[in-house]
Amino acid sequence: MRFMIIVKSCDAFEAETTPTPDDPALMAAMADFHEEMARAGVLLDGAGLHPSRTGWRIHYDADGRRHVVDGPFAEAKELIAGYTLIQVRDRAEAMEWSRRFPNPAGAGKEAVIELRQLIDLDEFEPGPDVDRFRALNNPDPSR
Repeated sequence: MRFMIIVKSCDAFEAETTPTPDDPALMAAMADFHEEMARAGVLLDGAGLHPSRTGWRIHYDADGRRHVVDGPFAEAKELIAGYTLIQVRDRAEAMEWSRRFPNPAGAGKEAVIELRQLIDLDEFEPGPDVDRFRALNNPDPSR
């Protein structure tokens, strides 16, 4: 089972002008924890995201038109500041890892992380389009 640990953004993260953290202890704690997940074989990927002011959104109208809206976006608490992808045996193991995730804002500060399970292709009805996605995820047919 794959899960995404979503680091929710906050005003401080959105105000950052550089991705360099001002808290070396936090960076060390995050590196230690991600190394531990890598040694355990559960870490798939992880990264921080630049503030929303450097991004954009594509809005789709019901008639099929697309509109680009540049950031920044309001409500920092609804944005994502980073993520970590893990692959674990079950929800209980995902909960165990997430409960140990370092506070992404630093000690003594409020922060939120959210866990969401990724949809597995086996959850869809079999068909040629699902097979196309499966081929994209596993380009080696012998696997």
